[in-house]
Amino acid sequence: MPSSDMSPVRKPLHPAVRLALEMGPLVVFFITNQRADLFTATGIFMAAVVASLAVSYALTRHLPIMPLVSAGVVVIFGGLTLWLHDETFIKVKPTIVNSLFGIILIGGLFFKKSLLAIVLDTVLDLTDEGWKQLTLRWGLFFFVLAVINEIVWRTQSTEFWVGFKVFGIMPITIIFALSQTPVILKHSNPPKDETL
Repeated sequence: MPSSDMSPVRKPLHPAVRLALEMGPLVVFFITNQRADLFTATGIFMAAVVASLAVSYALTRHLPIMPLVSAGVVVIFGGLTLWLHDETFIKVKPTIVNSLFGIILIGGLFFKKSLLAIVLDTVLDLTDEGWKQLTLRWGLFFFVLAVINEIVWRTQSTEFWVGFKVFGIMPITIIFALSQTPVILKHSNPPKDETL
């Protein structure tokens, strides 16, 4: 007999596992670029991103939206990089992904929809105002990352860009995420199971 609750249970990933799945392909990309070249690194990066998604799905039975979109852009632009033998495509990939996330998040606010709440609803429980503020801030932050990527890849060497992509963007993102703690604490909903 099927159970009455047909919705699959999402198993949350341990933060260390999630970090490994997000950073793993980037580290592989960096190491391969150091030992071979950008084109070889791009091919291996594409395979590593797909493998990371597969492992994430095997562990949670769910594919998160943002990594899925990012993987799709990696495959498309990585494929163009290899096919046309032009490193520009893989270099503009972060610009496009971050701009896309910024447009989606801020665009959702125009329709009174916090799309960040849909992505993070199992992690945070915020008021509507809290979700609105957090969504706006993350949307603007994604645009800042897009601008930074454009500046770095257009003004620096490929080796510097690869290193910055791996060891610069992640610390910047972590610092920004931690800086949002006051907003999260201020707008968190009280626990629902207060019965006395």
